[in-house]
Amino acid sequence: MNKQNTPFVNQEHNTVKNNLTIAVAGNPNSGKSTLINAIAGSRLQVGNWPGVTVEKKSASFDFQGRKITLVDLPGTYSMSPYTQEEVIARDYLVREKPDVIINVVDATNLERNLYFSLQLLELGIPLVMALNMHDEAAGKGFRIDEEKMASILGCAVIPTVATKGEGIGRLMETAVAFADASEAHRPVVISYGDDIEKAALTIEKSLKDHPDILAGHLPLRWMALKMIEGDARAIENYKTAQYAAVAENATHHLRSAHGEDLEALMADTRYGLAAGLTREALQKPETRKRELTEQIDAVVLNRYAGIPIFLLAMWLMFKLTFDIAGPFTAWLDGVIGGPLSRWAEIFLTAISAPEWITSLVMEGIIAGVGAVLVFLPPIFAMMFFITLLEASGYMARAAFVMDRMMHAIGLHGKSFIPLLLGFGCNVPAVYATRTLENQRDKALTALLIPLMSCGARLPVYVIFTGVFFAAYAGTVLWSLYILGIVLAVLMGLLFKKTLFRGEAPVFIMELPPYRMPTAKNLMIHTWEKGKHYLIKAGTWILAISVFVWFGLNMPWGVESKKDSYLGKTGQIIAPVFAPLGFGTWEAASSLLTGVVAKEIVVSTMSEVYVPEAGEEQQEEAPSFGENVKEIGVSFAGAFVEAGKNVFSTFGIATMSAEEEEGTTGLKTAIAKVFTPLSAYAFMAFVLLYLPCFIVLVAMRDEFGTWKWAGVTIIYQCVLAWVVAFVIYQGGSLIGL
Repeated sequence: MNKQNTPFVNQEHNTVKNNLTIAVAGNPNSGKSTLINAIAGSRLQVGNWPGVTVEKKSASFDFQGRKITLVDLPGTYSMSPYTQEEVIARDYLVREKPDVIINVVDATNLERNLYFSLQLLELGIPLVMALNMHDEAAGKGFRIDEEKMASILGCAVIPTVATKGEGIGRLMETAVAFADASEAHRPVVISYGDDIEKAALTIEKSLKDHPDILAGHLPLRWMALKMIEGDARAIENYKTAQYAAVAENATHHLRSAHGEDLEALMADTRYGLAAGLTREALQKPETRKRELTEQIDAVVLNRYAGIPIFLLAMWLMFKLTFDIAGPFTAWLDGVIGGPLSRWAEIFLTAISAPEWITSLVMEGIIAGVGAVLVFLPPIFAMMFFITLLEASGYMARAAFVMDRMMHAIGLHGKSFIPLLLGFGCNVPAVYATRTLENQRDKALTALLIPLMSCGARLPVYVIFTGVFFAAYAGTVLWSLYILGIVLAVLMGLLFKKTLFRGEAPVFIMELPPYRMPTAKNLMIHTWEKGKHYLIKAGTWILAISVFVWFGLNMPWGVESKKDSYLGKTGQIIAPVFAPLGFGTWEAASSLLTGVVAKEIVVSTMSEVYVPEAGEEQQEEAPSFGENVKEIGVSFAGAFVEAGKNVFSTFGIATMSAEEEEGTTGLKTAIAKVFTPLSAYAFMAFVLLYLPCFIVLVAMRDEFGTWKWAGVTIIYQCVLAWVVAFVIYQGGSLIGL
């Protein structure tokens, strides 16, 4: 390896900066997200990379009197851009040139991670290596010589244990020091052998002599290596004629001696260097016992037991979600429908608010938005368990287990990852399809994602299962999710034989070791997944609740909601749903507004089923102190009830007397107009009919056309009606 510094075009002298930008890069499953959370915690801001919809995370904070901006790059295995994540990571590092790169390396998989590290070193940017999961490597008997690695690579190597926060302070101090003395901490220039080095030097000299060729101040050596590889995206930075002359002359001998595939030659060289460095710096025990991950995988990935274990894990997740969140849902229901509503009414009366304002606030905003906020506990509980499965390493196993089934529908196990993400929210799941290699897989996966029951549908399930299936709510909830998966398989088979003919590609996926996630990381990622529900409640759902209120009260002075604009619209489309068991204008109106967001189905129902004027019974309002006492007592009761449910997870959970007494007017109304059979048909319809409008927009963004969004609208409407019809009419025939 050569100790020469890597030259840059128009490179400025180093100065101490008050504002530093640090990019964090590494392989997937290297613990990068955990490390970033250990450094930045809740200060992470989430947005999109400029021009693309891939999630971007960054954090700004003070460290040793300096403002640090930490940029989390998408996890990638290579700097050769084949996926959207690789394109983003490379373009950012090459064009933005951060002050320092923190390269997160999994100490338990050193050789694999070093391939990416070598590519980062080629950029010539000061690099600090976070040798993460150092405790796990030590537990396996690995001995890593960090000083030798640092000497060979020309960078700092800092052992870290991100889950425990070990080494974080030293890592940041080293990164800042490297930024302050960047010229002294340039990585070594890695030698690729005489032939490649001669070609690289020739190209570098040509670039220096003709700086107008270079589009932007990019690293000369890095660009020379990319020209040797024939990297199409890098070549875009050059004027075609000038590039052709420079590259042709420099690589002619290489192609003659080594063949046309110079990219493979470069990759082989890097793999060899990574293997050699690993042999130099890593000592493994001579005898190796069978690791815990291998022992668990022998059961979890078993050909026959894998799918039943996956289904059992899903059932347990839904059971715990409902049992733990149920008491807190009942508590929020009581607070919003009790003290909060009473306080709002007292305030509006005190300021002599007009009757229509009082109605809008009480029946529109509080009843509409409040009906959705009630379901925050199950939403966050679901996000918690999904995060737990992801962080533990089981989600990757689920994709592996489902690979055979996915092949049956013309996909592979990697497509199962976006489908699993759909359980949280369909929107990021659609965007996650860009990690798939070809357009066919992306389109087919995106068409199936809306069949995965997202968190937005959960409020509908919770309220209906709470009324009709309280004794076995978790199992009913699980059945709806399984229904979505089964229908996704069936529709995939249909699409495979019609719209997407062809064989599924081979599936190769890394299985990370099992790890116990920390409470801090679970909380951070659960919040990131669930907070969009709160944001939606304060924006879309609030706006639609107000819209629904106007729809139910216009034309002004209408005596019955059935005669309002929304009521008449519901009556027009209600006959379509009559064969499905819910052909009322109330149900039809709720489904109509639910096109915007599925939570709004419940929000609309809470307004539609509000008693007409004169039907409400007036009660003496408790005092402020009594209201506060009521909130505190009921909250304590919720904790106790949740605890009982956890210990009786595998038993039959029943609705407590307190919950029965606190049943809202909406639940009472639903119990009157639905039967258990029609309720299940209604839930199945909500699962399957039109996805949220924003999901359709995501499809348009991802594919650049409304074609697949249109296909989704048509097939899901037909599928939802047919399935609900079969459930209701079939159940009626057999006497359910």
